[in-house]
Amino acid sequence: MNKILVTGAAGFIGYHVSKLLIENGYHVVGLDNLNSYYDVSLKEARLNQLNQLDTSLQGSFRFERMDIVNLEEINRLFEYEQFDTVIHLAAQAGVRYSLKHPEPYVTTNINGFFNILDASKNHHIRQLYYASSSSVYGNQNKVPYSIEDRVDHPISMYAATKKANELMAHSYSHLHGLNTTGLRFFTVYGPWGRPDMAPMLFLKALLANKPIQVFNNGDLQRDFTYVDDIAAAILKLVQKDNKAFCPNYRLFNIGNAQPIILQEFITLIENITGKQFIRQNKPMQPGDVYKTHADVSALESYIGAIGHTPLKEGLRHFVAWYHEYYHS
Repeated sequence: MNKILVTGAAGFIGYHVSKLLIENGYHVVGLDNLNSYYDVSLKEARLNQLNQLDTSLQGSFRFERMDIVNLEEINRLFEYEQFDTVIHLAAQAGVRYSLKHPEPYVTTNINGFFNILDASKNHHIRQLYYASSSSVYGNQNKVPYSIEDRVDHPISMYAATKKANELMAHSYSHLHGLNTTGLRFFTVYGPWGRPDMAPMLFLKALLANKPIQVFNNGDLQRDFTYVDDIAAAILKLVQKDNKAFCPNYRLFNIGNAQPIILQEFITLIENITGKQFIRQNKPMQPGDVYKTHADVSALESYIGAIGHTPLKEGLRHFVAWYHEYYHS
């Protein structure tokens, strides 16, 4: 089977994608710098899960601790491993963090992405998939968001770097014939999630009887997408591309296509846990958008139906994992 590089393998989505690839017989090299943006022990625990997979009848996994901003090391890794496919998920994440700390977004999301892009070109990678974001759509009124929509008005530094990634990929596809596929993820949640995201922040506060901050009085809509649906869609895309002719440059939305009002999200967690939140209403925050809603028709027309896990079901899995992992 193909040898695949997954950058950001110790991250939330990277872990789930790597796990599914290994279980389906792929040889995965996972790369991550294990930075301290959030709890490193959670990243290490994800890696332990990957290392413990029974690979006797499946694929394999090997981990490289490396920073994508180190071009020399990246080129050396590509030269040695001779990857068929690259799934680039490493990035400096977080919209709100980018408001006060823009520098790492340029370093990692721009310079680091260039290194992956250039190495993929130099080493004749068959297909480069990379993480973009629903944040590139900004605060446009038209919904659902389509890959045909213009995305000229990002409202955070994080969103701007993701838009820049798409432009950089387009230039390399045009100039060098590199096959690139940008994946615009919509509000991903689920087990092994990031501590800086709403599901983890809210549940941690709820169990500790501490207040949560509800922005715009909860009048926000998010297309919450269960992480297993994301990983399964990427796997189907890789499998289809191994058999089909791929255009040089593509973009796809991956979302649940069912936006939920934040108030409903909060109520679902309360119903699952049997506890009531202490709420602190806050104004709309800079960089936030009012609504996200994915049009996934382009993706589904290519790979077939993708998973659309109902939020209630996905949150039950998330809460169960949280209790088990944190012994709460």
